[in-house]
Amino acid sequence: MDGKSLSPEQSKLEQLREILPEAFTEGKIDWEKLKATLGEDINFSNERYVLNWAGKSDAFKILQHPTTSTLVPAKEESVNFDTTENIFIEGENLEVLKVLQKSYFGKVKMIYIDPPYNTGSDSFIYPDKFAETREEYAKRVGDKDDEGYMTKDGLFNKNSKENGQYHSNWLNMMYPRLFLAKNLLKQDGVIFISIDDNEVHNLRLLMNEVFGEENFMGQISRLTGTPTGQGTNSLVSELDYILVYAKSPLMEFIGLPLTSNEQSIYNQKDEYGNYLTRPLRKTGGEDRRQDRPSMYFSIEDPNGNEVFPIGPTGYDSRWRCSRSKYDEFIKDNLIEWKQTKTKFEKEKSWKPYLKFYLEGRLKQASNLWKDIDGNKKASVDLKNLMDTKLFDFPKPIELIKKCIEISIQDENDIILDFFSGSGTTGHAVMDLNKEDDGNRKYICVQLPELCDEKSEAYKAGYATIADIAKERIRRAANKIKEENPDYKGDLGFKVLKLENSNFKQWQQVKENDPKALEKQMKMFVDPVAEGATIENIVYELLLKSGKDLNSTIEHKNDYYCINDNELVLMLEKATQDVVDNIIKEQPQKVIALDKLFEGNDQLKTNTVLQMKDAGIEFKTI
Repeated sequence: MDGKSLSPEQSKLEQLREILPEAFTEGKIDWEKLKATLGEDINFSNERYVLNWAGKSDAFKILQHPTTSTLVPAKEESVNFDTTENIFIEGENLEVLKVLQKSYFGKVKMIYIDPPYNTGSDSFIYPDKFAETREEYAKRVGDKDDEGYMTKDGLFNKNSKENGQYHSNWLNMMYPRLFLAKNLLKQDGVIFISIDDNEVHNLRLLMNEVFGEENFMGQISRLTGTPTGQGTNSLVSELDYILVYAKSPLMEFIGLPLTSNEQSIYNQKDEYGNYLTRPLRKTGGEDRRQDRPSMYFSIEDPNGNEVFPIGPTGYDSRWRCSRSKYDEFIKDNLIEWKQTKTKFEKEKSWKPYLKFYLEGRLKQASNLWKDIDGNKKASVDLKNLMDTKLFDFPKPIELIKKCIEISIQDENDIILDFFSGSGTTGHAVMDLNKEDDGNRKYICVQLPELCDEKSEAYKAGYATIADIAKERIRRAANKIKEENPDYKGDLGFKVLKLENSNFKQWQQVKENDPKALEKQMKMFVDPVAEGATIENIVYELLLKSGKDLNSTIEHKNDYYCINDNELVLMLEKATQDVVDNIIKEQPQKVIALDKLFEGNDQLKTNTVLQMKDAGIEFKTI
């Protein structure tokens, strides 16, 4: 209801929509479809199987445009900054994904995201003004108030279902982020994306385009425990979904670990380990000989007698396997004979059993996940941890843990979540590491979205969603430590924040404006931006040199060594002694601030020559 009367044109459009709904796209008439529906000019332009929407080409341009942004450390908000390998990044995730491209290209094993579901009431960042310049867009998503928080007005756009490009806006938001995320995955990496009925159909097509239809691994249905849709004419929904795509065919799922109860039933043992046995004769449905004739044959018992798969009431049954497979089992010592008697037999007789060893016995996950506590339980658990309700609809940590368990074999792998929300992924990684003594690492990215001033979170002192996530991870870590005082795993995290570059950016000068050009040239005598710190410059150069955020940084005499001798940063002083000391380190590459050589061209020339003679790549900025 918008309070406006219905115009004659709108009335006719509503009537046409009732008769010909197939001729409408995102609430507007698609004239090409209308003509085809009416039997006229049935010849679609550019006819091919493709997902298309309003703004797709512009969204692709946004993805291709490089960023000059960087990440700066916030040590005072971190836990064990110098030793932890877990990372929490505050910032707009599209820009953050671009910043991470060099340092984390092909290094992430698993991505889990829980993006906006596009319900019609949520707000999210999308480039709705494609006419604006890149600089205007960057300003809009980077607007901050006097206290340094991102403003909500310029940042978020509510995507109402009445919007003429309702689905397109959501796709424009997701498209570039998924492309960039794919780059970060290892060749055997995998991505899990939570979604519901609103966009699951479009997301499936979008993922087919970005990751390839051949890399679709499955669509998981999850019981949420929170029915939605009451009061409408639609079916009540108690499900949401997780789409799973691999980076390439190299990705293989691993089975789920056995429960303690399942392990207890492997109560027999030989020189190869614990095992259980199951009758070789097929029992249950479809156990008849006529169902699988190739699985009916005689075998020899320990006394040399022929044995057939005879059921308890005397009818012909069948074995679990073919003759050739049975021969393999015999060769591998997987058949065990036991003298047993059923209630239908008068005396014991030899019966074959198939052995299943505990080692290597893992269960493949199904696509229906109903054994995980629903969203209500997750909300209660988070409320208990944080002492009050701060977040709506958090995902259960057991959900993330299960995704990790079925996709990660190396317990040192990286898990990325760039829609981090309340920090569930960080919590889940720490909890799973505690359970199996793993060393998995997480990278969580969350926009510092302002909490509503009327919300319980704001009243509890949390200014942003990112603040809630950081405190949630701190408390989860403290709880793990309290309950497991001898645990030595990584319970810390580095906080880094998305900021503008520490270096001045060249602005395009209008033609025939020599004064403006001269002014810019003077500004760039010193390329370092006002307010930049040495530490922030170190992290920016580290990232832009392709080094990850857990690189070792050692401050020596007036220079910084990254990962021992991989890279040296010369940012404080340029003297012959400093140059000599750096050459002794035998680094692969040296980056120096050009302004350090100001007024001493001879030193700069000598440094270039000395570095070249030592086989060291040398660059000034």
